[in-house]
Amino acid sequence: MAEVRVLADGLASPEGPDFLPDGRAIFVETFRCRVSVWDRASGVREYADVGGAPTACVHGVDGVYVAQNGRTAGPWRSPRPCPPSIQRIADDGTVAVVADAASGVPLLGPNDLAFGPDGSLYFTDPGTFDAADPEDGRVCRLDPDGTCTILEEAGHAYPNGIVVDADGTVVWTESFSRRIRRRAPGGAVETVATLPADRIPDGIKLAGDGDLYVAGVSSGGIDVVAPDGALVGFVATGGVPLNCVFRGSELFVADFGDGGPEADAGLAVTTGRLTCVDVGVEGRDLHRGAIAGRR
Repeated sequence: MAEVRVLADGLASPEGPDFLPDGRAIFVETFRCRVSVWDRASGVREYADVGGAPTACVHGVDGVYVAQNGRTAGPWRSPRPCPPSIQRIADDGTVAVVADAASGVPLLGPNDLAFGPDGSLYFTDPGTFDAADPEDGRVCRLDPDGTCTILEEAGHAYPNGIVVDADGTVVWTESFSRRIRRRAPGGAVETVATLPADRIPDGIKLAGDGDLYVAGVSSGGIDVVAPDGALVGFVATGGVPLNCVFRGSELFVADFGDGGPEADAGLAVTTGRLTCVDVGVEGRDLHRGAIAGRR
């Protein structure tokens, strides 16, 4: 089994990791209402205070884009709520909203985001994580000109992690249904796989060989799913993996840590970790893009 290295700990629900052009890892800390960066020399530092409840980030051509739930992360409630949106952090640190509605409807609470090869930003919009009273989630597309539309209605399945392949195929996870769904460029949607009952899928990334690496909130690791939906591997990381990102053959994992009853009670626990494991296969390069201001 490959060694899992802990790069940073004491994190407050880290998610949505990516890398800046200078090599620093960037991720959100939901419970600290901020985006943070890490490097070996300086450790973890604040990158930008975004308020609300940020749940993922990705580096674009003109800054860092943030999926901003605005209010909640499971039972936790933000001390500084804000409207759900997609935010952009400019290089000078200023934070702006680039979308707060899709197809004329206010966003519920974005969760994860990924650029496509066309420069559009695709994101899941599930709202509040509440299996007892789920919202009608959806998958959205934010075009480079700032137009934001609902791409797919996902119902009560809680669309969560999202990734876009080189041909424009959009793949996302659904936490409540345990499904991995795939939308072809022409619009046809199919279920790639339904994970076992002990899995709650979260973030997702593509490997160079086409396999999907799916962070499992309840599995203690990363499921490896082939393009045909077969479960072909498992990377044991421990903890509660929320999302991941490749750098070469290394998989960097944002791990919630051991929250226990405090997390169940909605407290802002700080047991999260950023870990790294060599999985022996390189990841697909992420697409990059830039979005104009709100319209």
